Amino acid sequence: MDWSGEAVKRAASYGLTVVQGSVDSPGLPIADASVDVVVFSEIIEHLVDTDAALGELRRVLRPGGTLLLSTPNLAAWFNRGLLALGVQPLFSEVSLRAIHGRPGSEVVGHLHLFTRRALISLLTANGFRVERVAGAGYHDVPRVLRPLDRLFRWRSSTAAILLVAAVKPE
Repeated sequence: MDWSGEAVKRAASYGLTVVQGSVDSPGLPIADASVDVVVFSEIIEHLVDTDAALGELRRVLRPGGTLLLSTPNLAAWFNRGLLALGVQPLFSEVSLRAIHGRPGSEVVGHLHLFTRRALISLLTANGFRVERVAGAGYHDVPRVLRPLDRLFRWRSSTAAILLVAAVKPE
């Protein structure tokens, strides 16, 4: 399932059965407690109502089902350095029309930014049990800084990307 019509068409061209859906009202076209695993990759930061989205994911997951979530880390090592220099952090937007005060050339449309602590708190408040948080690197880090990116991803609180495995309790 994907929200993007283009992604659904591309998947169908490979012979996959894919349905277009959204966590917004009226919700996913999936029965309650019928899914073993939800992969929610690089989506939550774009949503207006993160609580409603997590509630919808919790609804479709069976008890003991797993949520795999990834999102950019506001507290990434490079954002800490940018903030110390008075520069707007990567992944953050002050406008959906243009870049203002941060590196980069693409408006990415992030409405929410998460630190490790905030993401764990949000997931817990929405009825998930966080089993593991890991870090991942960011594909667009300049080549000269990639060794640092690899180093900092070993500590999830400073990694560029947060990877979370959470469970809907039984």
